[in-house]
Amino acid sequence: MKLSANLLLRQSQSLVMTARLRQSIQLLQMTHFEVNQFIAQEVEQNPLLEFPYNDDEAGGDAEEEQYAHQPEDAGSDDGYDNRTEALSSDWYDNGGSASTSRLNDELDANYTNVFPDDGAPQRLDAPELVSQWKSMPGSGEGADYDPDDFVAGQVSLCDHLAQQIPFVLPDMADRLIAQNFVDQLDDCGYLQADIVEAGERLGTSLAQAERVLATLQSLDPPGVFARSLAECLAIQLRQKDRYDPAMQALVENLELLARRDFATLKRLCGVDEEDLLDMLGEIRQLNPKPGSGFEAGVSEAIMPDVVVRASSEGGWLVELNPDTLPRVLVNQSYFSRVTKTKDAEVQAFLSNCMQTANWLTRSLDQRANTIMRVASEIVRQQDAFLQHGIDHLRPLNLKTVAEAIKMHESTVSRVTSNKYMLTPRGLFELKYFFTVSISAIAGGDSHSAEAVRHKIRALILQESPEAVLSDDDIVDMLKKGGVDLARRTVAKYREAMNIASSVQRRREKRALAKVAGF
Repeated sequence: MKLSANLLLRQSQSLVMTARLRQSIQLLQMTHFEVNQFIAQEVEQNPLLEFPYNDDEAGGDAEEEQYAHQPEDAGSDDGYDNRTEALSSDWYDNGGSASTSRLNDELDANYTNVFPDDGAPQRLDAPELVSQWKSMPGSGEGADYDPDDFVAGQVSLCDHLAQQIPFVLPDMADRLIAQNFVDQLDDCGYLQADIVEAGERLGTSLAQAERVLATLQSLDPPGVFARSLAECLAIQLRQKDRYDPAMQALVENLELLARRDFATLKRLCGVDEEDLLDMLGEIRQLNPKPGSGFEAGVSEAIMPDVVVRASSEGGWLVELNPDTLPRVLVNQSYFSRVTKTKDAEVQAFLSNCMQTANWLTRSLDQRANTIMRVASEIVRQQDAFLQHGIDHLRPLNLKTVAEAIKMHESTVSRVTSNKYMLTPRGLFELKYFFTVSISAIAGGDSHSAEAVRHKIRALILQESPEAVLSDDDIVDMLKKGGVDLARRTVAKYREAMNIASSVQRRREKRALAKVAGF
């Protein structure tokens, strides 16, 4: 085979993902909080970007700018001379301030200072305590007052236990073992540690570790430091002095309780049906997660990106939430003044900053328009849901919305991620409106999977203890309503909603009915 070098000219096209295009895509997927953080970083790096001022601030700046641009020979103006003459009249004293007593006498009015903050500083009541009590009269200006200083801090589970340990474990060695156990608690208050391994690691005996653990299990909240659900319930029952042999047998067979096998539980516990129902009532009053009340997670309020409300002329008004819209301005006047410099490096830097600023404003505007178009199409598709409720939620997918607004499915997917819509029916994530289609009987309109799950839940809530619906019964009732659904799909939806089987529901409903009868 002969090898030779040749020169070939070939023309081709390729899609190049530039850095700004990637940032635009990421900007579209960000939440409003992430967008504000991104804009704050850009404003910090780009001198041509700035946040818009409020009305008061803008008015003050305009007033200052007006006085700043006054000509230097303004003193020769007649108006200025008149003001000087008025200020030097007998209405003002030599100190430049109006005589309060004379104004009171001449005008028959009270011109004393009614704002105590403008007067002389107030004397401190206790100067030695001013650093501890900021609200003390005379402690300082209002700017020094911070309301956050008076908010009680949230106590964690570890801190709550650390305050109790010195009272029950006076020995320092026992406290070290206890601190090791505290560090291995999960958010629910369960001990995730092996006692044998912990004893070997700390160089202590198994008996001492178990003694420390038994002492810790007596602390508040009841049930803390348990290693299983059964032990957690047993600890709480012991503190209530209700851990008798019958209750012990019930706690040791929680799997039978989960299956609602009351007949076997009566035989194992050696009690009749009335006593078993009383024992179940006591179990329901216990806390299976004693550490849940000390969770340190911060709950964040969800702000809607789109607001939908009914129009007076019929239909729906779709608007972007002004509180979540990012705001940023490009300072064109500053750019025009600074670019007059002859420094080539400065001009290149400012030119790059202007391009970045223009790109950011265009990207934000395009992001808002895209969210508006997608939300408007979702409202148009789900008009029946907004009017009548979840039973009329239509099946919808990304492709349908993308074809309607002439966009790609990936763009619609990014827009609907972590974006929320406030409707008369409540606050929903945009992805909530995209559900799987379930075929109907006799060629009718298809049903939404979310609407079908709602129907299954409603049917189960309406059943009586004597007529508990099986999965086959639910399938037959759905078919009468025009929904063609298989039995295994009904079972899957039921388990996804954490609803027990018909056998377990029948046992539970009968037991609850007997409890209500007593």
